[in-house]
Amino acid sequence: MARNIEIKARIENVATLTPRVAELASEGPLEIAQDDTFFHCVTGRLKLRAFSNDLGELIFYRRVNQAGPKESFYLRSPTSSPETLRESLSLAYGQIGRIRKYRTLFLVGRTRVHLDRVEGLGHFLELEVVLVDDEPADAGVSEAGELMDRLGIQPEQLIDGAYLDLMLAQKG
Repeated sequence: MARNIEIKARIENVATLTPRVAELASEGPLEIAQDDTFFHCVTGRLKLRAFSNDLGELIFYRRVNQAGPKESFYLRSPTSSPETLRESLSLAYGQIGRIRKYRTLFLVGRTRVHLDRVEGLGHFLELEVVLVDDEPADAGVSEAGELMDRLGIQPEQLIDGAYLDLMLAQKG
C-alpha cells in the first residue's frame, strides 16, 4: 500500500495563497473538479472520486485523525464507470456523505499541494508528501513542516479529520 504524510489546513482564500505556492512549484497548476462519495467502511475510509462521467477512482485509505502531519496508507483503483460503481457501493455499503470540490494541484518536489475550494465548507490547503517504500515517516513529517513554514501555515489552521468530518459536524 502506498504511503504519504498529510496535513490539511483551513485557509482564508485559495486565490491569496496560489501565487506563493506557484513560486515554489516544480509543476502545476492543474485544475481538477472532484466529486467524492464516502461509504461505510469499518477498517478505514472508502471513497469514490469522480472526475467526470467516465473517469474516476476508488480510494481506500487509513490514517489517524490528528491536527499535525500524519501518515496515511492508501490504495487507488481507477474506474471508467464511476456512476455505476457509486450506485453499486451505495447499495452494498451505504453512503456516509458526498464532498464536491474544485482543486488546484501543484507539485513542490515530491509533495502534492492541493488548494481546495470545498462546497459548503470553504477554502483549504492540503499537503501530501509521498514516501518511498521503507522511508521513515519522520522524513515526510519534516518536509511537510518546512513547507508549512514557507507558506505561512500556522498550527491553529490545521484540522484533524477529513472534509467529510467537517461536513458531518456542520450538519450536527
